[in-house]
Parts: sequence; structure tokens; C-alpha cells
Amino acid sequence: MAHRLSREEARRVAVRAQLLAAERPAGIVETIDALTIVNIEPTAAIAPSADLILWSRLGWPYQPADLVRLVEEDRAIFEWGGFYRTMADLPLLLPEMRRRPQSAQAREWLTANDRFRRDVLDRLRAEGPLRPTEIPDTAQVSWRSSGWTNNRNTLQLLEMLVLRGEVAISSRDSSGRLFDLAERVYPADLPDISAQDAARERAERRLASFGLARAKGIAQPLEPIDVGEVGEEALVDGVDGVWRLDPGWLEGLNDVAPRTALLSPFDRLVFDRRRLEEIFGYEYLLEMYKPAARRRWGYFALPILHGDRFVGKLDAKADRKAGVLRVFAIHEDRPFTDEVAAAVDAEVADLARWLGLEVLDGRH
Repeated sequence: MAHRLSREEARRVAVRAQLLAAERPAGIVETIDALTIVNIEPTAAIAPSADLILWSRLGWPYQPADLVRLVEEDRAIFEWGGFYRTMADLPLLLPEMRRRPQSAQAREWLTANDRFRRDVLDRLRAEGPLRPTEIPDTAQVSWRSSGWTNNRNTLQLLEMLVLRGEVAISSRDSSGRLFDLAERVYPADLPDISAQDAARERAERRLASFGLARAKGIAQPLEPIDVGEVGEEALVDGVDGVWRLDPGWLEGLNDVAPRTALLSPFDRLVFDRRRLEEIFGYEYLLEMYKPAARRRWGYFALPILHGDRFVGKLDAKADRKAGVLRVFAIHEDRPFTDEVAAAVDAEVADLARWLGLEVLDGRH
């Protein structure tokens, strides 16, 4: 028999699973392990997405330098497919890596450029880690695309080799990524997990991070938002269709203490816009790709979570040269109560302090 949840219960499950209740996780590795992935989008209108995601869970103890150390020195975290992941999840990705690249065009191009591939691997073996611009382009066949990757042969090859697990991203700095042989970044003697078992465990971990998800969803290139048939069936009052539920999140659900959080536009709690509207009744769209005149909420507006509801959007920008967090607007989905207004102002002030900035409120 399917579980039946009110919308409030569904929201609480989702918020709790994403570590956004009052009880905060212990550290960076524990947070990424529970979330399974953290988006690496580098746009830093306020802070890079990964830093915002981790700060929103951990609060003031989180420092970006700690994440860098875990990636580049401890090798407890690695980058693959545009996300940070714990190294413990690498064995679950190996079957996926063996299937890459998936498109016929990419496979044919890689086959035609086997000598180029060997040249790049030899260069990394001798000199790595290196930037794409430091590796000569010896491609036999150029990569053709209608987009920005056209004829960017070295970068395109490196991206494919990372997805295949032959090359890994060793580090990042202000100039971009450095690549190295995977054997010098990833641990040796990883357990061999079948593709079927790996896919199921990834789906189970994904459901645990969502709490509640659809069995099928819009296809994503590297990291799905659906979970297949893992978990248990659930129905949500007032929402059509069947969900999959991790029932472990129901225990103590009514005892969850709420808090206020400012989220990255790339946060997994808001990434699935359909789920966001169905469960939270919240409309959100990242508008940095829109012309300024067509924006409703701002270039990089942060969703505002209060308890188990989204209540608005923060339009702000970190002006590090001036030493201020410029607050252009706080858009209220519904008029804030005094309690909500105070909680949101306090969270904005905490964000500014974490960034080492003063709040410059331009709303008045």
C-alpha cells in the first residue's frame, strides 16, 4: 500500500533529506555524501554555486579553502560531470564511464583520433597536471560543432577522457581546470561493481538525497533527477501521480526544527522545477541568461527557504572591491510576517559576514 503524505509532510521530507532543517551536518565530506552531488557552476555573482550549496548546509564553519584541500590534497572529493562527489562513490560511476562517450559522433571522432589520444596521455604522463592550452593539438580530425566547442580539439578530447575515466580533473584555480592521468588522482584497486548493481545503488542514494522523487523524469545528460523503482510508493495530497519515497525520512518528521536558508539557483532542492511547483507551489527561474529588461527577480536571485516553504527571492551581488553585499531587492512571494522578515534579514547578514562583506541595502 502506498504511503499518503500531505503537502506539508512532502515538503518536510524534501527539506530534511537535503540537510536544510535546523540540525546541520558535521562537515563537507558528510554533506556531499548525503547530497550525493554538489554543482560546480562557477558563476560568482555572490559566490560559486558549490560554495553557496555547502554554506547553506554547514553555515559559517564552511570555508572554500577546506573544499579545495579535500579535492586537491586529501582526494576525498573529486569532480566528474560538472559535480563534486565523494571518492567513495567513484566505484558506482565506473560502469557509466565505460559506456562513454555515448553519441556515435563522439565515438567515431575518438576512434579517428586514437594517435591524438595517445599523444595527450603521454604528455600528461610526462608533465601533468596540465591545462588544455598547454597540450599541443595533434588531432587527425577536427571536432565539428555548431557551438563553442567547434575545433577545440584538445579540450574536447580531455572532456571525453574524463568522462571515460582515463583522465581526471586534478585541480582548479582562477584560470580554470588542470587535468592529469586518472591513476594519479583516483585510488587504485577499486571494487568492481556490475552496471546493474551500480545503477540501483546510485538510484537509492539519489532517492535518499531527495527524500521524495518521481520514478521517471526529464532526461538529464549525466545526473538523473528520477529514481526508477527504488524506495516505496507514495501519494501526495493534491498532486497527480505516484512518487517514490525513502521511508526513513518519515521517522521523527513532526519533530524537525525549521530554519531559514538562501539557496544557490543550482541547488538540487530547486533544480527540478516541476517538482518544485508540485510540492512547494514555488515558481522559480534562473534569469542570468535573460536580457536585463525581461528579468522578474534578478540576474542571480537566490531562492529563500523559510521552514518548509519557499517565501521569496534575494536579488543581490557581492561587490568585493567595495567590500559590500549589495541587496537590490528581496522579492516576497507573499507579504512577509515580521517573523519571516527578521529571519530573512538575519540570514542575509550571515551571508555577508561569511563573505567578509557589509550589507548595503539598496531597497530603501
